[in-house]
Amino acid sequence: MKSGAAEAPNHVSRSRAGIDDLNDAVRRYWEHQTCGTDPAITRGLPPLSAEWFKRIESHRYQAEPHLRSFVQFSRHAGARILEIGVGAGTDHLEWARAGAQCHGVDLTDSAIATTRAHLKLHGFCSDLRRWDAEDDLPFPADAFDIVYSWGVIHHSKDPKRIVQNVFRVLKPGGLFIGMMYGRRSAVAFKLWVRRALLKGRPWRTLSDVVWNHMESVGTKAYTVRELRMLFDRFHPVEVTPAVTIYDTKWLPKWSHRFIPPRVGWNLLIRAHKQRNENSP
Repeated sequence: MKSGAAEAPNHVSRSRAGIDDLNDAVRRYWEHQTCGTDPAITRGLPPLSAEWFKRIESHRYQAEPHLRSFVQFSRHAGARILEIGVGAGTDHLEWARAGAQCHGVDLTDSAIATTRAHLKLHGFCSDLRRWDAEDDLPFPADAFDIVYSWGVIHHSKDPKRIVQNVFRVLKPGGLFIGMMYGRRSAVAFKLWVRRALLKGRPWRTLSDVVWNHMESVGTKAYTVRELRMLFDRFHPVEVTPAVTIYDTKWLPKWSHRFIPPRVGWNLLIRAHKQRNENSP
């Protein structure tokens, strides 16, 4: 799974009460279309071709131009990394190109197959496994220098459980790098206008419209303070809002420069596992 800021298609059930297992619903959604592979982006290109992957990569880093500079892939050459939610493998390829020792898990078979094909095109391989990151990760404690997850954890039923698993597999002194969605963002507000205000239901909250209408059902969005609490076992925890093209979409181009970072859809996270703290 990965970020994409796309509203869910109408055929997907959006009801909280109608879902027996939220993660099964999330899995079905992303199995249907691996995140980042929107046909509107790849139209006319053969799936899994070099041109298809190149179009996906171009769109990803245009939509979130801060991603590469924030993550700084090349600074982590030789690091043992785990990516949670590999999606189409765009960032996983960047880790491999940077010389990292790559491992990855994803909730869906389609993402694992897509990422494996993406890496193979460029002569790389990775230890890739279809796995629900809410379950105990299939790696020993203190195994990784970096755990990376961009736009994934907020789709899970129990994000706190994933964060606990991240903490366990990180080495003391290790680093979590990632992104989760911001609730007090232009994206969330525009979604509220469309799905609440203009529907005559202004009492609906930002959390409710994001849960029910943003990508897979159950999607969550956070404040900076809430994310610091979610990563409360880590220290220090740095959370930085960043504006994306999804925040500026449908707004006049002249206005884009005046949108403050604090209303950005992306909340960028660096969370450090202290050297003197032991894994559970």
